[in-house]
Amino acid sequence: MRQMDDPQSTSRVTGPALVRAIGLRSAILLVITNVIGSAIFLTPGTMAATLPSETLLLVAWVAGGAIALCGGLTYAEMGAMYPRSGGLYVFLEEAFGPLVAFLYGWAGLLIILTGATAAVAMGFATYFAYFVPALSTTRIIIAVPLPWGAWSISAAQIVAAVSILALGAINYVGVESGNRLQAVLTIIKIAAIAVLPVLAIALHPATLSLSPIVAHVAHPAAAFGVVMIAVMWAYEGWYYLPFAAGEIADAPRTVPRALVLGILAIAAIYLSVNVAYMLALPIDEIRGVERIASKAMTALIGNGGARLVAATVVVSTLACNAAAVIAVSRACYAMAADGLFIRAAASVHPRYRTPHIAIALTCGWSALLTLTGTYEQLYTWVTFASVAFGVLGGLAIFKLRRSKPEVHRPYRTWGYPVVPALFVIALFALVVNTFIELPVESLVGLAIIALGLPAYWYWAGARA
Repeated sequence: MRQMDDPQSTSRVTGPALVRAIGLRSAILLVITNVIGSAIFLTPGTMAATLPSETLLLVAWVAGGAIALCGGLTYAEMGAMYPRSGGLYVFLEEAFGPLVAFLYGWAGLLIILTGATAAVAMGFATYFAYFVPALSTTRIIIAVPLPWGAWSISAAQIVAAVSILALGAINYVGVESGNRLQAVLTIIKIAAIAVLPVLAIALHPATLSLSPIVAHVAHPAAAFGVVMIAVMWAYEGWYYLPFAAGEIADAPRTVPRALVLGILAIAAIYLSVNVAYMLALPIDEIRGVERIASKAMTALIGNGGARLVAATVVVSTLACNAAAVIAVSRACYAMAADGLFIRAAASVHPRYRTPHIAIALTCGWSALLTLTGTYEQLYTWVTFASVAFGVLGGLAIFKLRRSKPEVHRPYRTWGYPVVPALFVIALFALVVNTFIELPVESLVGLAIIALGLPAYWYWAGARA
């Protein structure tokens, strides 16, 4: 694979190069803000409905952080080896060839990356409606009768779409402007999120029940696996940083450090926030609640707490997608630079030095996805397909160690081969459990991947 931002390669495309304008601090913030969006404020209630045990829920969050950390250590080696834009797409191409890489890129652009952006945007719109009730999900703007049921578009879906397009416009005019925006928003949201556990400890000094007993759950192990889908969705995005490696200063050193430090920070934030929920509310009052953060904060400080949470989620989700736009568009750019996507998407704007066509395409498609499904549907489809390719991403390091031992590795994965093996085994178990427990959503994910085969044959033939 060759790209124009890789100094070691000859470009498939010509024109101005991307700018390496992202330093270590901004890279760490990119990792954090790519992950912490809306899930931590929305999914714990549905998780508790499936698995009503404080102990097992906290174990699930710790397990998700451990899996992400093992993945971060694994991807860090490959990111240091190939410090160019494209991320997992690059790793899969180098390890398994263009077909596997294309299928990931295809699924990523069709649903994994763009769908995650759309789901976070829906989280943004859901909480934005707290301040403007007329723009809620209950206000239907368009309703179209179809043979299988009515297709409707709510005001919140339109807000979500507009938010993505606005962030795309900011990133269109320069990576520095997009990076500054997400950095400022990330600092604000981390400070706001920290308020919840502090208040829970200070104002509600209850004793946390850590009984592992799960009443009225027929198959606790299977339920734990379903809960892990939501957990991994909440951690979705930790691997986005290498997608922008072509714009990271001293990428071989910066990418590994930012991945590890960012993931550790995310795990600590998630665990402390969930403990805060459990201190503020008993498990029976958490079960099935969508806006769990609002309910917990209201229990702590009254109605003003709901406003504070809503504002925090609005900032959090906006920051998350400000960073996601960078990652998603760079995946599109990398495929186009390889001749495996619309060639224009490999263009770099002569003035702004951004992959402007790739930004326009991916943001436009993400905006359209907000009009297609609910928050839960989007993250289920996203997580299954993402985890399936994550297994291949973990296996890539073993393949590259054998097939390309001569490639310089500025960083080598700590704990190899145990750490990458744990990452692969954990993700594979999650893929199998998801397929068993949610077969329809899983088959949708597989169908999306399979649809990439004719597209690959077309572009590979055109490239030849």
